[in-house]
Amino acid sequence: MQELLKKLRKYEVKIRKAVNSSKQGDFKSVFKGTGLEFDDVRQYQYGDDIRTIDWNVTAKGQGTYIKTFKEERDQSVFFLVDVSASQTIGKPTNQKIDLAKEVTGVLILAASNLGSQVGLLCYSDQREKFIRAGKGKSNAYKLIDELYSLQTTSKNTSLKGFIAEALGRIKRKSIIVLVSDFLDDAYEDELKALARKHDLIAIQVYDTTESDMPSLGIVPVRDVESGKSRWINTSFFGFGKKAAKQLAERSAALETICKKQQIDYLQLKTGQDYVSELITLFKRRNKTWKRG
Repeated sequence: MQELLKKLRKYEVKIRKAVNSSKQGDFKSVFKGTGLEFDDVRQYQYGDDIRTIDWNVTAKGQGTYIKTFKEERDQSVFFLVDVSASQTIGKPTNQKIDLAKEVTGVLILAASNLGSQVGLLCYSDQREKFIRAGKGKSNAYKLIDELYSLQTTSKNTSLKGFIAEALGRIKRKSIIVLVSDFLDDAYEDELKALARKHDLIAIQVYDTTESDMPSLGIVPVRDVESGKSRWINTSFFGFGKKAAKQLAERSAALETICKKQQIDYLQLKTGQDYVSELITLFKRRNKTWKRG
């Protein structure tokens, strides 16, 4: 565990230094959102920003009202990690779940070091682990230990149920980091609902074997979730290209939803330098935050 924490801290420091040294802004804004939360409404006065008008209240015909805000004192960050069996695709010690855990561990340390309250929800097709948001290094270490030592009870996937669970448990507006391979269907409405309620970051992990399938003839392929196997002719004309196309289409559809819903989206591949990708993501969030 000490070696793991040492590795994660090294990456976290590297990310923090890279973002702070750029012209994009302060690393603190990565996990601080706008720094404001809704407080009350009052009547519009000359000089007020028209973007703060509360049209629902104004429509009642009692005058023009604007929203007022107060500074957030405790920003909550929740990490939602898909721990279903489809995450175990990849080489030993370099599977999608290994990448998901490592990235989550780095970000837990980053959020904790900035004073945020940090929580964790792990899910398959049922809740595997939920830890309420807390502060401090001891809380961060606890979350990382629980994540790495987790033994799941189900192999199946339900992103729809996963997101519904998060919506039901996380009441206060928070920064949500959802880490999954997103290999599921019919979860889009829940994802949109999560984005409306929270500041959402979607991190999609994948392995090259899912898109670059070699031609090996007729081989047994095992479904890691159901445990069933079937024989597939990998040498069949266009088989590899079809698999790659399906994965690309899924990723493109997810990215399109994220753009429309203002969800920060990042795709990570097993074996790649994810630190540089996280730095790019955080610089983009800093830039957006400053514009807002």
